Amino acid sequence: MASTSSSASNSQYCPQWKYDIFLSFRGENTRNTITGYLYERLTRRGIITFQDNKRIEHGDSIPEELLKAIKDSQVALVIFSENFATSRWCLDELVNIMECTKDENGKTVIPVFYGVDATDVRNQSKNFAKAFVKHELKYNDDGEGMQKVQRWRTALTAAANLKGYVFPNGVESDCIERIVDDISSKCKTSGSYSYKVVGIDTQLEKVESLLKMEIDDVRIVWIWGMGGLGKTTIANAIYNKLSSSKFKDACFLEDIKENKHRMYSLQNILLSKLLGEKENCVNNKEGRSMMARRLRFKKVLIVLDDIDHRDQLDYLAGDLGWFGKGSRIIATTRDKCLRGEYDVVYEVETLLDCDALELFNQYAFMEKVPDECFKDITLEIVSHAKGHPLALKVCGSSLHGKGIIVWRSALDLMKKNSSSEIIENLKISYDRLEPDEQEIFLDIACFFRGKEKKDVMPILESCGFPAEYGLSVLIDKSLVFISDHNKIQMHDLIQDMGKYIVKLQKDQGERSRLWLAEDFEEVMVNNTVSRLSNAILFNF
Repeated sequence: MASTSSSASNSQYCPQWKYDIFLSFRGENTRNTITGYLYERLTRRGIITFQDNKRIEHGDSIPEELLKAIKDSQVALVIFSENFATSRWCLDELVNIMECTKDENGKTVIPVFYGVDATDVRNQSKNFAKAFVKHELKYNDDGEGMQKVQRWRTALTAAANLKGYVFPNGVESDCIERIVDDISSKCKTSGSYSYKVVGIDTQLEKVESLLKMEIDDVRIVWIWGMGGLGKTTIANAIYNKLSSSKFKDACFLEDIKENKHRMYSLQNILLSKLLGEKENCVNNKEGRSMMARRLRFKKVLIVLDDIDHRDQLDYLAGDLGWFGKGSRIIATTRDKCLRGEYDVVYEVETLLDCDALELFNQYAFMEKVPDECFKDITLEIVSHAKGHPLALKVCGSSLHGKGIIVWRSALDLMKKNSSSEIIENLKISYDRLEPDEQEIFLDIACFFRGKEKKDVMPILESCGFPAEYGLSVLIDKSLVFISDHNKIQMHDLIQDMGKYIVKLQKDQGERSRLWLAEDFEEVMVNNTVSRLSNAILFNF
């Protein structure tokens, strides 16, 4: 089983926000005006908003559930009105909100000045000054109370120094829409916020270290590996983490290889997300020049998911000079050859043993504790998957809710063959090889896995194949690798995929390679050996 570094703890890779927005307001001033309008527009846009409709502002303490709602919200929208500072409740709430900005995954605070000036809030003047005269009289002989008053002043000053919105005494619909648009861009409401990925933390740390966010240059980082290892999952996690904290403008382009015949459409999506343009802003000829002209001073984050051809990169991020300082491009691929000379590559690794077991259990048993009778067979199944996340997920899901007899039957079948769902996923890399490269791959899968490179290469050359070049292509496409002992190796599932392809040829009346004694016997008995085109392994 794989013992390399992980792709999968049951920790969340992005802060889990229960709410997108926490509305902080003085109820009697704003509930039926600006607060009500904002709440209605935000919820209509699908932005999850917490508004305390049972607000009783006469006491000195805030209920525990309200404090929890503050911590569980990604953005706090604080509406300062004329009588805001008369409410000890509102002031305590503000102190708690501002404290949350100091956390590691600190929330965003947006002040809205409704009928008041930011300077009055910042300096506690006018109505705010009157309110504080009363507070200080109340706590005049109370040292602890006066400390609380000072915390209120500090929180008001800090909040008023933030970038916000100014409203007159009245609600302007265009101002409301501007706030909602701004909040919508700040709230990364992707389902990945609550999506738990086993062991991804280590992977994220490594990718982030390659991004070097502390350096104000422009760079591209490739996430490379074979199908099913979780390249897109890692890219999505990084995107959600950085786009909400480090970048104002970001775009995630999915499944690029599936859209290779409409690259200008992807250019339009990219420009729409980064510049706010309409999605039909460019045609095929002017896309690259427009990106180079309009994005060169913007710090952006772009994720290009599943690139399999250099042209795709040329259309979407052909020159790092297109983007402003501090920009980062993340690209996922199965083909390392696409990287530039100075690009950085992160090779996605299979799961650690403990993480592989946890991932399998997550899908096989869900929230239930597995019975003791499943312990040994679970370890066997997980071992067979060799740390491949896709294999573990598919296998775990297929066995969920089944009895031990079905599990044993599945394990027997697994030892003979892999799940066709996994194989078809992995087969994509094979289908994109040139004919000679396919032949080299099948020979390695059927005969030469684990053999020393120096012994295999002359055999391949004797068959008329460009062995060195072909092998380098297979390595770049994550189909094979050279071990520390200079042996040609591949993942078990990749080998299974190769043998599966050869077995498919049997249905067409011909199998190019034989490696099992019973298959050789069948060919000899039926006198079909003349149709065999490549090789037989005598290993019995």
